[in-house]
Amino acid sequence: MNLIIKLLLNAIAVFVLSHVLNGVNVDGYISAIIVAIVLSILNLLVKPILVIFTLPITILTLGLFLLVINALLILLADKLIDGFEVINIWWAILFSVLLSILQSLLHSFLKKDKNKA
Repeated sequence: MNLIIKLLLNAIAVFVLSHVLNGVNVDGYISAIIVAIVLSILNLLVKPILVIFTLPITILTLGLFLLVINALLILLADKLIDGFEVINIWWAILFSVLLSILQSLLHSFLKKDKNKA
């Protein structure tokens, strides 16, 4: 149940950011849910492989290259999903940073509700 709530919160974050950022477009709620699911799967399966392969440049840039990896995953999701569009890598980087911040805020509210119960 917790996984479904997190996916829905991520979908809300994707939907909100697509309306805030001009370079990101999501067709609707269903597309936002699909984007959240695909990004979760890509982060689970593809991201660890990319991080291992790019470890030297990630160390050299003090971890800032992870922003590029996240942007590449978002661009990959753009290619996989028809109702999701990101114009270029700069919008993908901005979307990635803002999505991470918004997800952290939404998930922190979820943890606060758990502590009260």
